[in-house]
Amino acid sequence: MIQCRDCEYYKQDEHGRRTFSCDPFTNIKEPECLQKWQILRLDFLVSQYQSMVSSQQKMAPIQEKIFKYVKRELDDIDEADRWKSEDDESTDNEPDENDY
Repeated sequence: MIQCRDCEYYKQDEHGRRTFSCDPFTNIKEPECLQKWQILRLDFLVSQYQSMVSSQQKMAPIQEKIFKYVKRELDDIDEADRWKSEDDESTDNEPDENDY
């Protein structure tokens, strides 16, 4: 099995970052290369997911405050509009002239 550091599609820059220019659809040299490529992609997806979860945890307290504020505003709107429904109910209970 060929090691990645010996492959022509592997490069490492002066900062130690590894770059793989292999493409699993066109230029994979060995079957093990495909497995390594899948592990690299899976590791990338996991790191992106962890980053997303971390940012979501930072935003959670702000979201809670926003939800409470919006709920309070909606309750205030409902309270302000309650007089309309109370008037409608009270006028429905009063007898009409045609009821006699």
